[in-house]
Formats: sequence, structure tokens, C-alpha cells
Amino acid sequence: MISRLIYRVGSAALLGLLCGAPVLAQEQPGDYAVQLPLSLSGEGPWYRLDVPMALHFAARYGDLRDLRVFNAEGQALAYALVAGQGESRDSQQEQAVKWFPLYAEQGDSSATPSLRVQRSTSGTLIELLDEANSSATPALLRGWLLDASALDEPLVRLQLDWSGGQDGFQRFSIEASDDLQGWQPWGSGQLARLSFDGERIEQRQIELPGRKARYLRLLWQSPQQAPQLTAASLRSQRSDSVSAPLVWSQPLAATRSPDGEYQWQLPLALPLERLKVELTQANSLAPIRVSGRNEAKGAWQSLTQGLLYRLPENGVEIRQDELALPGWAVQQLRLQVDERGGGLGGEPPQIKVAVRATQLVFLQRGSPPYRLALGRSGAASAALPLTTLIPGYQPQRLQQLGTAEAALQAANLAQQERAAVSDSGWKRWGLWLVLLLGVGLLALMAVSLLRSPKAE
Repeated sequence: MISRLIYRVGSAALLGLLCGAPVLAQEQPGDYAVQLPLSLSGEGPWYRLDVPMALHFAARYGDLRDLRVFNAEGQALAYALVAGQGESRDSQQEQAVKWFPLYAEQGDSSATPSLRVQRSTSGTLIELLDEANSSATPALLRGWLLDASALDEPLVRLQLDWSGGQDGFQRFSIEASDDLQGWQPWGSGQLARLSFDGERIEQRQIELPGRKARYLRLLWQSPQQAPQLTAASLRSQRSDSVSAPLVWSQPLAATRSPDGEYQWQLPLALPLERLKVELTQANSLAPIRVSGRNEAKGAWQSLTQGLLYRLPENGVEIRQDELALPGWAVQQLRLQVDERGGGLGGEPPQIKVAVRATQLVFLQRGSPPYRLALGRSGAASAALPLTTLIPGYQPQRLQQLGTAEAALQAANLAQQERAAVSDSGWKRWGLWLVLLLGVGLLALMAVSLLRSPKAE
């Protein structure tokens, strides 16, 4: 009888533990060391937040796998993390250019005119003559030479205007040269001007292959019907690479070792992209070497070396206090100074470190207030690809999303982390106690069953 009672009680307890396991495993805001209220602005339901360096420092992992967003009901919201990337920006400029006629002998429309060009010291073409037969009067317009020497960027478009000639289509070949000796084919172009019943259709633009050239040569396929040019302009395109945006830390104090090295300890290993050293004294000059490592007793790896200075020049102070880093994940930094340059002063210098900017994009759901949570050991990333989070996503849409901002205060971050460590300790001990009680009940059930009479 007693054994049956123990069996029933143990079964009920075991069932309770099994049913409670999903509840224990489900993420709750209280599982995270740091929770910050979010203020939303703009049009939703998607919002984006620029992750500041303070949140990188508060996380448990450098890739922010322990970051979550919760609503008032305690539900975790769908989100994506977008790493900042460098951009290539194109700018175009259109400029009118000079053109010069190219003549060939009468009756030979396929001949390529020879050239003799004189240029001024500025590089501008000022004279063009036909050397094939300079004594004879040229009778056939074979094509045109365009002077593009004032344009330093790749050429992407040619625009012409003309007068005379017959309505219809005028085709020509396009060749490019930098020295007027060797010519490279750039394809062909076609002009069109059609008139009918008071309406006119024109085609004046020709796309170019996007390469640099000082001169262009246009040779008509039917010179007898070629028009006279009245204007010519070239469009060039310049591509500028914009570095990926960075987020910077607050100044970090250093410790100085007996051998004169400076060291800094970060809260966690982060992929550092840039380092800035504070130069407090004027007329400073310091060759330095920067190393990093992940563990306190690990081997130092060289990250970069360079020259820092703060010097006067022509009445203006010039500074070099930043160095690029390779983006390796490091938690400790070491700075070695060549004292032959005078060092960095008596006090240990402060530094700032930067990582590539990251944006958090989340889908609003449920009731406000919404909270950003992070700082949980053992967490796995729950981030979705941005194209999954926003169906039909296009890159230009990112800047059109609503914005979110986290209320950041360094003191509050530290206080929340300390409180979370204490709470997590009690929760961990409580979970172990529940598991031990469950194991004890199972052992009691096993002993009771072994001692029960076989007949029973």
C-alpha cells in the first residue's frame, strides 16, 4: 500500500518536472543581465537601432548572439543584425569638349586620316592637320577627333549635336587613344534624327565602356551623308570607396607594467578595427607597437605599428593619433613605446577602440514598453536574415525604417550586471535543488518497488 502511494507521488512529481522543463527552458527577460527600455519613433512595424559600444561591452559574446528584444508580455521579438559594410559611391560629371574634323582623300571613304597634333603646355589640343596630302584641299569629311584630355575619370557617355545631313540614322565607329598613335576599338555608335508630321525623334547619346582615354576618334560609316557637329560633351564617372562606419568606446584607462608597457583589459573579446591614443602633451612624437591577445596568459600577437605625433607645422597643429587594426577578436591590448621619441608623458595614456557598426532591426509585436536585453551566458543566436525578417527587402529600404533608441547609462548597466549575476546564482542553485529532489524521488520509487512482495 505504501509502495503504491510512493509510486503515485513520485510519478506526479516526475510528471511535474517534465512539464516544467519547457517553462524553465523558455527565454525570459529576467534571464539577461542587462535590460534597457526602448523608445520608438517613425513608422513601423520594423524598427532599427544603431548598437553603441556600451552594448557591445555589456554583451557576453562579441557577435551579439545573446541580444534579444522583448515586449511587455515577455515575448521575444523577431530580429536581424546588420553589420556595417563599406560602400562604393559613384558621381558623374559632364563636360563639353573640343572636336576637330578628320578628312580623307576624295573617293576613298574607307581611308583613316593621319594626324599631326600640336598641344600647349596645358595639354590642350590646338591644331590638327592631314599629313596624307597637305597641299590638296580635303573634300571628304571622314570623321571627328574629340579631345578628352581634361577628363581624368573613366568615360561613360558621349553626347553629340549636329546640323545638316539627311534625316535618318548615322552610324560610326568609336576608337580611343592616349597618344594619337595606337587606337583601341570602343565599339560603334549611332545618331538618329527623324521628322514626321511636325514631330521629331532624336538619338544623341552613345554609351561608352567606362574606360579612360585622352582622345576619341569617330569615323563615319557613310561619310558622304555625315552631318556637321555643332556640340560634343563627355560624361565621366568617379567611384569613391566609403569605409564601413565605426562605433567608438569611451576613453579606457591603462595600467603600466614595470618594463614600461601599457595594457588595457576589455570586458570581452571584440573584433577591433581602429585604435585612438590620447596625446595630452604638445610636441609629442612616439613610435609604437600594438599587440593583442584573448587570454591573460596567452601569447601576444602583433596587430600594428606606427608613429604617433602632435606637432606644429606652419602655425597649425597636426595630429596622427589613430591606427588601423586588422579586425581580430582581442580582449587585451598592449602598447609598447619607443622611448627614443620622448614617450607619451608621465601618466598612462587613455585609448578609444572602435568596432564595425552593427544595426539591430526588429519586428514590433505585442504591447509596449519594449526592452532590449543582453548579457546571458550560453545563449545561442536567434537572429534571422534580413531578407527573411522583411519580405521583399531592398537595400534602400533600411534607411526608411522607424528608429529605436536605448536608454543608456553606464552606472545602470554596471548595476544591472551585478544584480543579474546575483540572481543567476540563486536561480542556478534552485534549479539544482529541484533536480536533486527529482532524483531522490526516483531512487525512493526504485527501492520501494524492489522491496515489494512479488505476489503483489
